[in-house]
Amino acid sequence: MNERLNSLLKRYGELSLVIQDPDLTKDQNRYRTTMKEYSQLSEIAVIHGETEELTKQLEEAKLIAQEEKDPQMRELAREEFRELEIRLRDCEDRLKFLLIPKDPQEEKNIIMEIRAGTGGEEAALFAADLYRLYSRFAETKGWKFEIMSSNETELGGLKEIVFSISGSNVYENLRYESGVHRVQRVPATEASGRIHTSAVTVAVLPEADETEIDIRQEDLRIDVMRAGGPGGQCVNTTDSAVRITHLPTGITVHCQDEKSQIKNKAKAMRILRARIYEMEEAKAAAERAEARKTQVGCGDRSERIRTYNFPDNRVTDHRIGLTLYKLDRIMEGDIGEVFDALKLSAREELLKMTSSEAAS
Repeated sequence: MNERLNSLLKRYGELSLVIQDPDLTKDQNRYRTTMKEYSQLSEIAVIHGETEELTKQLEEAKLIAQEEKDPQMRELAREEFRELEIRLRDCEDRLKFLLIPKDPQEEKNIIMEIRAGTGGEEAALFAADLYRLYSRFAETKGWKFEIMSSNETELGGLKEIVFSISGSNVYENLRYESGVHRVQRVPATEASGRIHTSAVTVAVLPEADETEIDIRQEDLRIDVMRAGGPGGQCVNTTDSAVRITHLPTGITVHCQDEKSQIKNKAKAMRILRARIYEMEEAKAAAERAEARKTQVGCGDRSERIRTYNFPDNRVTDHRIGLTLYKLDRIMEGDIGEVFDALKLSAREELLKMTSSEAAS
């Protein structure tokens, strides 16, 4: 860890000189890359400086506590020593976390898929509610949102919807949403007032660049057809809907939301590329080691991750044991507290992993 810290501090010193070069702004790509790296390393340099300063203050407080003759001053020094110890531990933990090599996928945009599971129309209605939740949260973050494919029901629910989200730290915030979301509530169609339990499946796919996933044209079967709407009604009279099958993996993608066949094909290819990328990443992660998975969940779509209980206004994330009684606000997009708790849990697990690896 110390070797990595020294290497990053050395790099920070080099970049401090580079950013002073007036010619840097002439190459905008190099300028953006350099400033981004400098900003990330600045945080490490600042916290390292805080750690060194707290260590120095701790030694001074310890010396006073040992040598001061005045009992009252000694007690004050001991109290300051205890406070400094807590602050130093916190600083060291933050520094350790920053030194953990970043997941290269953290900076990626995502393609999100929501599908109604068990529960029929009620599951479809909740799928629409989840879609609204994520879209409203995205709005608060200033992220770009684009529907790629959707399949609506006659009552306004969603059998499935696929959409992309792009912006700053999208994958970092939403990566733990993959899995089964369970809802408990009285459906609008239920006359007797009984609580029903339904389920919706969410998948979060890091969006892959064309350079990352090479898809050969001969590995694709592309079918075109007329788009259909709720209840089988015809949406348009041209063959604009596109279904692409990747023959080596059997993955099939269907897009019909656009009136243009070309646009539907482009969207379908983006979804296909993301699904293949996710499949390859999951395989590589499994091969690297089971131990690398964090306790907040590995993103398995069959894993039950959260329950939304409407009668009690309660949401529970089963992976970290978090329960909040503000479901009404969460369904309006105020879900940042849940995402922050999941990220914190993952961070703590990474710190434990790093410490145990360093000890061994």
